[in-house]
Amino acid sequence: MKKYKHALALYPYYGNSIAARGIFPPTGLEYIVASMKDLVDKVTLLDLRYEKAYQDPRALSEFIRSEIDLVCISVTWPSQFDKVCDYIAALPQEICTIIGGYKATLEVEQIFERCPNVDMIVRGEGEDVIRQIVTGVAPEDIKGLSYRKNGGVVHNEIHPLPDIANTPFPDRSLRRHDYYITHQDVRLAKWTFDTILTTRGCPFNCKFCTFSLNPLGQKRPYTERPVESVIEELKTVTADVVLISDDNFFTNLKRSERFCDLVIENDIKKTFAVQARIEIARHRPVLDKASRAGFKVFLIGVESPHDRILAQLEKGITQQQIRDSFEVLTQYDFWLHGYFIYGNIGETKEEMLYIPRFAKEIKADSISFQKLRIEKFSPLKEVVDNTPGYYYRRAGGSVYSDKFGRKELALIRNQIRSQFYDLRQVTHMVGKARRIGIANWRGLMFGCVHLPLLMYRLARRRRRKKR
Repeated sequence: MKKYKHALALYPYYGNSIAARGIFPPTGLEYIVASMKDLVDKVTLLDLRYEKAYQDPRALSEFIRSEIDLVCISVTWPSQFDKVCDYIAALPQEICTIIGGYKATLEVEQIFERCPNVDMIVRGEGEDVIRQIVTGVAPEDIKGLSYRKNGGVVHNEIHPLPDIANTPFPDRSLRRHDYYITHQDVRLAKWTFDTILTTRGCPFNCKFCTFSLNPLGQKRPYTERPVESVIEELKTVTADVVLISDDNFFTNLKRSERFCDLVIENDIKKTFAVQARIEIARHRPVLDKASRAGFKVFLIGVESPHDRILAQLEKGITQQQIRDSFEVLTQYDFWLHGYFIYGNIGETKEEMLYIPRFAKEIKADSISFQKLRIEKFSPLKEVVDNTPGYYYRRAGGSVYSDKFGRKELALIRNQIRSQFYDLRQVTHMVGKARRIGIANWRGLMFGCVHLPLLMYRLARRRRRKKR
């Protein structure tokens, strides 16, 4: 007999924050659902971005009390954290409630304090943990779990990282709606959006990067799903646009080429967006197949146009290599989006403001740019700590200096944006998007105004892939 009859999986974000405006499904939460759905009688998946009736916690509480005996909530983003905690605290006390996600892992004590109805918090990746919980394993025997006991909180040891090859992929039949671009509740384009994950981890060791670390500091080794499994998942995807969420889809070139071959052989018609390093430009046969398979958007971590800073970040590339790679990539009908970091250690205002000019020189179609940030386990943390005049207020926060504080960096950010997204660039973007078939006029008008924000969300997804 199953311990739980009806589980609720809840994505609690809604409104106007970055977390609430995303056009992609809560994939991390869906992996949790996939891992437990065969162990409970029923699962209901609710995404509050699309469930206005339940944005009032009183309405959701009525539903929970009438049907639900297990509540699983994804707390992933730093934005809206206070609002999410207040919402969770308003849900029924008597129903078993479990929290997981990137932000939850960082704020275990605070969530327990603010939300007296929360019984357990999963720290780190939770697929194995949730299976143990729903099958009735005692909390003290579950690694990666924090739970209440005798008026206090117990933190078990960290759970080993699960094997992605044996992790079931999301069941999209459980979704109650499609995902698409909206603005003020108005749908702006016909296309629908989805994500798939084919690998976890990254073999590279860029100094600024913590993508391959979970919030507990565990290094996720590069692991792959069987390509055939990914193709089977793609056959369940009805969305038009699919973001491949891998840190670098082209890490294993033979595997990437095999994936493209199978997409073509199975006549899978999708528009793919993919994250990549500039080294992919050296492999024309793979690019040729990617183009035929429907790859349209390349999200590329350029980070800086300056060799000194690239070396400081241990990026492993030079400015000339970036130029050479974009010279190749611009020969294809790919939309090329570049990620940049500004406010690096020792970076001058003039160096930061070279970003938009350099991006135009290499013919990037769009860019996003973020301040240098220091995560809890970032290799850069020690460097910043030992550099006079540089500081950060919290783990996960931006780096500032005596010369470039919050106000100064905000002004530089605005200058980078205005210098890149001028009329000539916007005109180019409109023409190219139409030419390569990734937008209609209605979507383009929205995109030209909001593209920097949309790409910022994708950049945040780079940093917040885990639940």
